[in-house]
Amino acid sequence: MNFLETRGLEVAYGGIRAVKGVDLTVQSGELVCLIGANGAGKTTTLKSLCGMLAPSRGEILYEGNSIAGKSSHELLRRGISLVPEGRGIFGRLTVEENLKIGAYVRHDGAGIASDMKRLYDLFPRLSERRLQQAGTLSGGEQQMLAIGRALMSRPRLLLLDEPSMGLAPMLVQKIFETIRRIAEEGVTLLLVEQNAKLALEVSHRGYVMESGKIILADSAQALLKDSKVQQAYLGG
Repeated sequence: MNFLETRGLEVAYGGIRAVKGVDLTVQSGELVCLIGANGAGKTTTLKSLCGMLAPSRGEILYEGNSIAGKSSHELLRRGISLVPEGRGIFGRLTVEENLKIGAYVRHDGAGIASDMKRLYDLFPRLSERRLQQAGTLSGGEQQMLAIGRALMSRPRLLLLDEPSMGLAPMLVQKIFETIRRIAEEGVTLLLVEQNAKLALEVSHRGYVMESGKIILADSAQALLKDSKVQQAYLGG
């Protein structure tokens, strides 16, 4: 049984089909990336997986159970968490308050405190700024906070939407090192990312999306060597 699977997934905005019959799978413990140009339908796909958009057709299966059309808060309780494009942090709240919001579906105070400490170990910069308003953080720090907030729900499936967007190259490397570390700790990840090379370098498998459809699917290493992928997305 696949951990996550879509079958013939279609999602429409006001009559326009943004996602057109997508089939993809993610196994438990895998890091899978979804790459493609702007407007390919990647973010729309993620939003349908976490309950922000209801599919117009097709199936979404999570641990063998249909979740298509389920609400975001229900899916969060089931272990699906999204780090949204643009981060979506609460700028007027402190770093610590943002992290606590990530744990709002939990009621295990000791576990929340333990996870908070673990996150501060993972992101020492956030520890230094834990009482600072989140809106005053740099872009890289805000991205760390967005990832940390999602991890506070103890997700089993983490969806990441464009984590490198707008960041300096050095910070991008730091974020991707963190993504790799999260995967090594056993969290299943589905990554949408404009930087195709970096995404494929950290992933086990990849899908290439174009005009709402999956046009290629293979191991990440095979996609890195694929001439079409190199020409279109890797500057080859």
